[in-house]
Amino acid sequence: MSKKELVVVAMSGGVDSSVSAGLLKQKGYEVIGITLCFNLKGACNKGAISCGYEGIEEAKKVADKLGIPHYVLNMQKDLEEKVIKEFCSEYLKGRTPNPCVRCNQFIKFDILLKKALAMGARYLATGHYARIVFNRNYFLLKKAIDKTKDQSYFLYRLNQRQLKNIIFPLGNYKKAQVKDIAKKFGLGVAERPSSQEICFLCGKDYRQFLKERLRDKECFQMEEGLIVDKQGNSLGRHKGIAFYTIGQRQGLGIAKGYPLYIIHIDAEKNLITVGTKKDVYKKEFLLKEPNFILNLKKNKIVAKVKIRYNHREALADLEFYKDKIRVCFRKPQFAITPGQSAVFYDKDTVLGGGIIDTVIG
Repeated sequence: MSKKELVVVAMSGGVDSSVSAGLLKQKGYEVIGITLCFNLKGACNKGAISCGYEGIEEAKKVADKLGIPHYVLNMQKDLEEKVIKEFCSEYLKGRTPNPCVRCNQFIKFDILLKKALAMGARYLATGHYARIVFNRNYFLLKKAIDKTKDQSYFLYRLNQRQLKNIIFPLGNYKKAQVKDIAKKFGLGVAERPSSQEICFLCGKDYRQFLKERLRDKECFQMEEGLIVDKQGNSLGRHKGIAFYTIGQRQGLGIAKGYPLYIIHIDAEKNLITVGTKKDVYKKEFLLKEPNFILNLKKNKIVAKVKIRYNHREALADLEFYKDKIRVCFRKPQFAITPGQSAVFYDKDTVLGGGIIDTVIG
């Protein structure tokens, strides 16, 4: 590695991206820090690590401490167009989106990566907990060493062209080690709590965010409607299908003598169907917008599949069609949810994934 190689680090003001910048400078890279400013309309800027002014100030302090240049890039329009619009529209369709996947796909590893390369950088680095390994003629995306912090699930839409210009400095470290390194570097963010929420919500419940965003629009999906059982019997009323998700148990306001869970959301009828916990378990679904990191050249494969970030991946059979994939778990899984991402693994290697479209049974 030439000491003149330039790397741009996406710095949020948190400990992970800050340590990433420090590690890369320590290794001899020429490092530039860039913080994305979203300046969200109607959002709480103060106190938000990723989307507000406090994050920018923290990132600037870290850059000054490390002795690296720091710039701020306004991405408000891009976030609105690429992430937030889809976030709102998916909930109105009775689906549950994952905006972090889209942010990585369209903001960090598309627009920001292109910006970094245009600046003459060889790489873009982020504080994600994942690993990139070069294997002969291609790059592999792998889980992080720290499985409790692994973020490979959110990165499955990357491709070979992007992976060759990306570095994840924290992939081989555990979170406790990262905090220790921050202290050794003398960074004030060492004990700063990590953000566990969607950055543009800035501490708000997503339901409140939707109400504020869509207050001037007539959306019947945000109006009251019926809650029924599997036989179609009316059990109560909901506050709008946009505020619910598959597998949800709390907030239904129904006393039946046993727990009820949402098993289906019909956006066209503004109707929610509930059933027992057993009814929430399904085996098969169709997946749209597939992306594969490696060209598998097969019509059918067997892989471990993860249907949401905190889901323990399970064995499934995958059958490829032209633009969709049929996924069939060997054992039923809880709350297969349209709108969420399903990610395929071979041990600790990410094969690819897509968006859950239709649950079959």
